Amino acid sequence: MSRSVEEIEAEELSHHPEPRTYITVAVILALVTAIEVALSYATALGDLVVPLLIISAIIKFALVALWFMHLRFDSPIFRRLFLFGIVLALIVFSVYLAVLFGRGGPVPLLTD
Repeated sequence: MSRSVEEIEAEELSHHPEPRTYITVAVILALVTAIEVALSYATALGDLVVPLLIISAIIKFALVALWFMHLRFDSPIFRRLFLFGIVLALIVFSVYLAVLFGRGGPVPLLTD
């Protein structure tokens, strides 16, 4: 039993939000970016700037991955595969940093 093109398109479009939702997410991303720029100039926050920037980057990453990469609407297996890749990359990066700084850090550049 075959389905018509219209039925297939209707099923595909039913899983995606309205364009207004994408615009809302884009505005939120722009606001978070503006906050990041403001944080980079904030000297009063001192050592809190870097953790706040990391948190805002994670928020932006999640919004982009969920909405614009359509992971929110995809099969759970794709979300799991994506998260597995992210976790694996973080583990490899953490091991690399542990090895690098366990030996005293990166080699300093020679300056004249």
